[in-house]
This record gives sequence, structure tokens and C-alpha cells, in this order.
Amino acid sequence: MRVWALPLALLALASCVTQSVPRRPEQAMAPIVPARPVVVDPVILARRLASMQAGWPRSRAFDCARLKCVALTFDDGPGEHTLRLLDLLRSRDVRATFFVVGQMVAADKGGHTTRRIVHDGHEIGNHSWSHPALAGLSHEELKHQLKHTENIVRKLTGVRMRVMRPPYGATDHEVAAETRREGLAQILWNVDTLDWRDRVATTVAKRAGEAKPGSIVLLHDIHRSTVDAVPAMLDKLGGKGYTFVTVSELYGKTPAPGRTYTER
Repeated sequence: MRVWALPLALLALASCVTQSVPRRPEQAMAPIVPARPVVVDPVILARRLASMQAGWPRSRAFDCARLKCVALTFDDGPGEHTLRLLDLLRSRDVRATFFVVGQMVAADKGGHTTRRIVHDGHEIGNHSWSHPALAGLSHEELKHQLKHTENIVRKLTGVRMRVMRPPYGATDHEVAAETRREGLAQILWNVDTLDWRDRVATTVAKRAGEAKPGSIVLLHDIHRSTVDAVPAMLDKLGGKGYTFVTVSELYGKTPAPGRTYTER
């Protein structure tokens, strides 16, 4: 064999070997299965988010046995005037207690105002679901009024309410027993501004200004005239040296479940 013929023979042999090796079929890619969404309990999530907010609960301690303390309380909201009230209170660094009605919370679009109450460091309390007189209701009706409101507030804010106010101040032994079971203290008042009847800002501010050390003042944030009265109210009481506190701060601790309070 001639020398130049050897490379040609080797190339021919390699070509035959290559053609004789079968090609592997292309492997199909495995289908991509989307990950299942993580299901989170909204109550747990809301509680976790609330605990992450540095604004609530703020650590404040007052000795209301020594200081001139007064607790401003607002019923029946959240309503269309509540955000303006919250802005006023924030501008004065004043805290109050809001007793909310469950149906009003449900109507609060996105829960924005309800969350704002908590975020600003105010105390939030149960004022029933639909504002009936609780005294005289059946046990099931009474439980529904309290529990339904508790559930919606807790879902929105993560807060477990510890105080309540019976609508119209109407309470009895059954209400006391149920609030005790639900872990809620009954908060009444000793200064009634009658703002629901006399919707004149100057009149409301004057009546609120008659508070004494340890007073709980009854107001309603659903009335424009009440919110209009707040600056003069704060000026008058602040000028007398009063410290504005929440109900729980007034007593220095969470009031006892089932018990009725009207003032310190």
C-alpha cells in the first residue's frame, strides 16, 4: 500500500464507525409545575404585622393617682369624621379610646380607619355589632354582638380587645357574665357631653371641660360638631394641667373583665 493511501483509509473507516452509531433521541424537558401558593391564616398574619409596627402599642406609663388624668372616649365609629379626628389627636400627641361598632368597621373600606386607630396608639374597644341595648338579649344574641365585632377587629388589626362599652350604657347581670367570659371590662362614663343631642361644638367643648381628675368623657366621633369641638376641648383641659390617657392607662392596667367602670 502506498503511504498516501493510509490516511484515506483511516478517514473512510472513521466515517463508517460514525454512521453506525445510532443517535440518542432528544430527551423531552420535564413539565414545570408551578409552586402551590402558601396559605396564611389572615388572623395570624394581621397579628404578626401589628406586632411589627413600632407605633402600637406604645409603651406609656402614667401615675394617674398623682397626675390629673382624663380619658376621652369616642363611640359609634369609625365614621366619615374619624380620620380628621385622628389627625387632630396626632397633632397634639393625644391618645384616646375608641369604642367601635362592628357594622361600621365592616363598612370601613379596606379597614383603613380602623387600622389607623390602632397604629396611632389609641385603645380600641368593643361597642357591639349593630348597637342594640344588650340588656335583655338572649345569650346567643348577646354573644353574637360581642364575638362578631371581636372577630372583624382582630382580623383587621391583630388586636384582642380588652374593653367594651354597652350601647346606651345598658347592662345587667347577663351582660356582666358574658363580658367576663369574653375577657372584656365594661367601660361607662361620668361626663356625658350629650353631643348626640346638642350638636354645637362650643357646647360640647364646654361640657367636656367640666371633667375632673379620673373622669371618663363620653363623645361620638360620628358627629362633625364633636370633632369640631376637639381643639377647644383639648385647649381647655390641657390648660388646666390634664394629661390625656386611654381608659387602660387611666387605671394603670387592663381593667378587670366583666366589671363596670365609670371613673377612676
